[in-house]
Amino acid sequence: MLIAGRWTETGETTSIRNPYNGEILAEVSLATDKEIEEAIHAAVAAFAVSRRLPSHARASALTAVATAITSRTEEFARCLCSEAGKPIADARREVGRAINTFAIAGEEAKRIPGEVVPLDISPGTDRHFGISRRFPIGPILGITPFNFPLNLVAHKVAPAIAVGNPIVLKPAPQTPLTALLLGEVLSHLGLPDGMFSILPCANALAERMVADDRFAMVSFTGSAAVGWKLKSKAGKKRVVLELGGNAGVIVEPDADLDRAAERCAVGGYGYSGQTCISVQRIYVHESIYQPFLERLLKHVRSLKAGDPLDEATTIGPLIDENAAKRVELWIQEAVAGGATLQLGGKRRGSLVDATVLTDVKSEMKVSREEAFGPLVNITPYRKFEEAIAALNDSPYGLQAGVFTRDIQKAFQAYENVDAGAVLINEIPTFRADQMPYGGVKNSGLGREGVRYAIEEMTERKLLVLNLS
Repeated sequence: MLIAGRWTETGETTSIRNPYNGEILAEVSLATDKEIEEAIHAAVAAFAVSRRLPSHARASALTAVATAITSRTEEFARCLCSEAGKPIADARREVGRAINTFAIAGEEAKRIPGEVVPLDISPGTDRHFGISRRFPIGPILGITPFNFPLNLVAHKVAPAIAVGNPIVLKPAPQTPLTALLLGEVLSHLGLPDGMFSILPCANALAERMVADDRFAMVSFTGSAAVGWKLKSKAGKKRVVLELGGNAGVIVEPDADLDRAAERCAVGGYGYSGQTCISVQRIYVHESIYQPFLERLLKHVRSLKAGDPLDEATTIGPLIDENAAKRVELWIQEAVAGGATLQLGGKRRGSLVDATVLTDVKSEMKVSREEAFGPLVNITPYRKFEEAIAALNDSPYGLQAGVFTRDIQKAFQAYENVDAGAVLINEIPTFRADQMPYGGVKNSGLGREGVRYAIEEMTERKLLVLNLS
């Protein structure tokens, strides 16, 4: 593990396995109370220096990270492919996105905004005016999931460095290797000791860190159940939660059906559906239901499942066999309850075939909960308002997609869909790393996306000048 720029081993280790073939990739040291205390103490000490780092120093460091990852793209891609089971083509895309995230943060570090606040609008304040600026809040605890072991780490580390906040990162237990590889890059930046630490550790110790008052903020990405539990333990510190979803899509009669079907196949089955904005529920107008279903099935049948190191693979393994068994069980429960299996439904070890279900009831787990697997269900509707209501009938509200050429319906969806983002003629699986990203309801609290994470990681402070 990396503590304040220093590589450390402990007597306790855990095995990291390839989810496709079960091969042990590495033994990784686990932090104990001792290492956690060292990391937090170092982060607190570093903040006294990092809060005063000039913009150009922070920007240069972030640009250097982007350059270093670029020079090691294939190494990073193969590392996360091996430990996360992500198809190699997707892994390379993730590395490219992480490079972009650090590059964007390097630019944003130069333009953290402030403003002049007019105060002379009331009698007696004629010679008063204010200056408002953002200041770093202090050490941050970042907790990241397995599904994007580089770019979701970047979305916590990059904005923290951009504003001058030290960060202690707890990577997912299944995928710490890519984060530690990033640690190699970070350790050569010349930033203050304690600016970043990467600590694989038991979940119980992570909970203890969440409750530690020396952290000014907790930034968590993961399941809704864990996220809200951690928030209850965080005390008065700031909390940002990027949690789950069961993203829905509406397809209107005027949509380009070929494009909508192709994009929904991409959104539903990329990385075996293991993203919180994976397409899971598709509501299709009854007049085009059958032709859309035929198009979608055609695209899904063409997806290749298998070894993630194979350049042609689209659907790799789930993160472990237990995850695959859960998805298989949900499919079986849905079929037993009256759903129709149009395609897939079978499991081989940690691989689950791309699955399409119809006749799904809204209360079924495959519709109600987050499947986090290669699973899509399709339901017809009559009126656009019914589709919006069905889409909103979910405990989650992260992102939603609507395929239509009708600008009025586009804005109707924007105004009425309960989600953090509504995408028109695009799948909810779309994310650009500079956009505000986050959800409502069980999907989270606060926003990521570099500029918006910077806002979460800073405090607005006002200076009032009386020039009478």
